[in-house]
Amino acid sequence: MKKILVIHGPNLQLLGHRNPSVYGRMSLSAINERLKVQARRFKAALTVIQSNHEGEIVEAIGKARGRCDGILINPAAYTHTSVAIRDALEAVGLPAVEVHLSNIYARESFRRKSLMSPVVTGQITGFGPESYTLGLNALIGLLTSRRPKR
Repeated sequence: MKKILVIHGPNLQLLGHRNPSVYGRMSLSAINERLKVQARRFKAALTVIQSNHEGEIVEAIGKARGRCDGILINPAAYTHTSVAIRDALEAVGLPAVEVHLSNIYARESFRRKSLMSPVVTGQITGFGPESYTLGLNALIGLLTSRRPKR
């Protein structure tokens, strides 16, 4: 059974209420339920965290080595600012897929740069909650085929 760490970054606990025109109306708990159903179909186990604190995310990534096979991450605002999360993803050496609900490249200029993209296997952006399911599908495919992580 593949073990996958799912990380939701800052403010994602507000999904469904925060800027629904940008992020949609689906709650984080609903997204997590969809992911769990999808994971069961692929015989994968998920560990899901949400944190508004950069250090907690860095620690979770660091602890994933030896416990998880891959990481699905929406770093949220930390996408554009966190060298620490970027370095943790690089150091842990696990396949990782970065996801975003909105198309970060069609938004404000400061959101168009992902510090994570050079160190993750791939990125899915702009499909709303479907970004997560597409990302999980891609990650499970990578883990199943044992393709290189980058």
